Amino acid sequence: QVQLVESGGGLVQPGGSLRLSCAGSGIIFRIYDMRWYRQAPGNQRELVAAITIGGLTNHADSVKGRVTISRDNAKNTVYLQMNSLKPEDTAVYYCNAHGVVAKDNYWGQGTQVTVSS
Repeated sequence: QVQLVESGGGLVQPGGSLRLSCAGSGIIFRIYDMRWYRQAPGNQRELVAAITIGGLTNHADSVKGRVTISRDNAKNTVYLQMNSLKPEDTAVYYCNAHGVVAKDNYWGQGTQVTVSS
């Protein structure tokens, strides 16, 4: 059974930081491209950042310079370090695994990030 379990969300003041984690099980983690998406109320789900199996990264323009995606294949975990958080970063953040070989796709349950004073 494949599971992606996000953690690390919460309430933070503007300008603060959070580190999200997503632990995968039931998959060969190292052959999955990993992505973080977010969805704010009334908005479509949007891609925040992605990291390939080779470690190449891509970040949305809205978070570039403030957010960094990374992965630790030994721990089957992908991270999203978020700094200088803004109220517009408030959303549910979802972890996604996309299989490079099998082209399968899995989602976590999401973790809420709220940026507010």
